[in-house]
Amino acid sequence: MSDNQAADLEAALLARAEALASEHLNMARHRREEIRAESSEHLKVVEERELLAAKAAADKLQRQMVQAAEIRLQGEFDRLRWTLVQSVLTQLDEKTSNLASDEAVYLPMLAAFIAAGARAIDHEIVIVALNARDLSRVGSNWQSFASDLATGKQLELAHEPIVCAGGVLLHDPDNRVRVDHTFEGRKQRLEEELARVVMEQLFAGAQTHG
Repeated sequence: MSDNQAADLEAALLARAEALASEHLNMARHRREEIRAESSEHLKVVEERELLAAKAAADKLQRQMVQAAEIRLQGEFDRLRWTLVQSVLTQLDEKTSNLASDEAVYLPMLAAFIAAGARAIDHEIVIVALNARDLSRVGSNWQSFASDLATGKQLELAHEPIVCAGGVLLHDPDNRVRVDHTFEGRKQRLEEELARVVMEQLFAGAQTHG
């Protein structure tokens, strides 16, 4: 092989080596860009997932906070409502107490309570128990007061007073059947209905002024 041929071969080999090196370098650069793009896309996906997860967590926390606030408000509202109802029922106790002081209104009501209670007891003798104030009112004229209240029954006035704001407690001679028409007894039986009526009136007033 001549020197020229050797030089040409060497030049060709160098050129080929440079071409291969350039090709591999370009491939490496291209791959690097692909990796960068894939990494960027992966990071973007991860970021989006993390953002969605953070948003979901924030939404959940917000809902929990809102629910907790609503529960607290509902609790406060329930306590306020209960306080208002109890206040009105307390005023009702005062009204009934004042009512018992007005004989013109109260004594006919007491007579009606006695008549209704006597009809509910299946015995010809019915014991009628009153508080001390009512005993003093009707005790001396009991026969005339009770004569027409329960046809066919004997109403006997108990001499021992009971403790109540007003009304009457009736029972048979054996004290097995009792009818409680005292203010307290009637209020207890009607407590749920009274509370419902009070609430309706309170809400009606709130809506009227709203």
